[in-house]
Amino acid sequence: MRGLGIALFGRRARRRWVHLILGGALAMPYVFVGSVIVGPLLNDDRFFGSLTSQLASFAAGLPLAAITALFSLTRPMSVAAVRALCGVPEGALAEGPARGRVARGRTAAWFTLHLGLGGLVSGMSLALPPFACVLLAVPFFAVFRDSRIGLPEVFGEPWLVALSPVVGCASLVALAACAAASGGLLARWAPALLGPTPADRLAAAEQRAADLAVRNRLARELHDSVGHALSAVTLQASAARRVLDHDPEFVREALAAIEDTTRRTVGELDAVLGVLREADDARSTAPAPTLATDLDGLLRRTRASGLRVGATVALEPDTLPPLVSREAYRIVQEALGNALRHGGGDARVSLRIALDGPDLAVTAENPLPPRSPATRPGGGHGLRGIADRARLLGGTAAAGPADGAWRLDVRLPLKGHA
Repeated sequence: MRGLGIALFGRRARRRWVHLILGGALAMPYVFVGSVIVGPLLNDDRFFGSLTSQLASFAAGLPLAAITALFSLTRPMSVAAVRALCGVPEGALAEGPARGRVARGRTAAWFTLHLGLGGLVSGMSLALPPFACVLLAVPFFAVFRDSRIGLPEVFGEPWLVALSPVVGCASLVALAACAAASGGLLARWAPALLGPTPADRLAAAEQRAADLAVRNRLARELHDSVGHALSAVTLQASAARRVLDHDPEFVREALAAIEDTTRRTVGELDAVLGVLREADDARSTAPAPTLATDLDGLLRRTRASGLRVGATVALEPDTLPPLVSREAYRIVQEALGNALRHGGGDARVSLRIALDGPDLAVTAENPLPPRSPATRPGGGHGLRGIADRARLLGGTAAAGPADGAWRLDVRLPLKGHA
């Protein structure tokens, strides 16, 4: 009995009942339009006609509801109501407007079913409780037995009067059973009619892939900018500490380089986080650095760390496409950062940036460290990021030992990125 009571009057049953009442409320405009159509056909000009007229108006309104359910907002509205009131698992329902003829047809079928069952249960909910209250009051109040509402021709027998409370309670239980059955039916059919179609699953997979690509790009940006800055600042501070007593001029230069590096890195970090925050004001985020805007500054800050950089730039950075210039800057930054991390502050690196036919060639070479990045435990993220950047632009990247040195060779095509 306790389980039956929970099934009929429990929290889930009550929420599904509310969902059905919502369907009945949505059905009312269609019923009014249906009455305008059916009324003249049945010669019934009353606003609330006979029961036959009301049922005919209800039946005429449901096809109109099916037609209006083809609009794009119907499925999101229906899914939100089902998710909030019917207890359907979240993953079983589709997101967004219906895509394709099949999805729109399923949504129309769901909307019609919801309004149909909701209208019937709402009508029963309006009619049965007052009727049940009258039946419960008949044995105690003679006015109900003698009035037209109390049907005196029916309650003329004493045993019918005594039985009326039982009939009243049974009608309320029947109403609850109908509501619970209708709510359960809608909850069972919701995944089939409002669930994701193959087109929805494909769109969701594409969205997840796009989100993953954005996350990977942000991870590369953070690794390249923040990782390089931390390596440079660490070496600059270490070099300044070693000569603190006898070379104050170098210490001042190192501190200035640390200040400049951290300031620029904070700006770049703000730019990356602005993408995560989806900032409305684009002016609040610093633009990403490029070869044209910050190559000289990058070389100057790297040299302040003690790394000896020989740079050959055989082109005008201003002539490069912005996208290529930005990605090439990150590649150069990562190459110098690797030389700092693995070769120490007194290492030497040769950098060359030049045109090689239709491609931009970026080459970095430094003496092979005692333990190269290829064999360093947990390493390789920076080189993987360089390869990803080159691949996304249609280029190539190769790194490894060559002639006793560590060599990075990147080719970025210029065509198509203007």
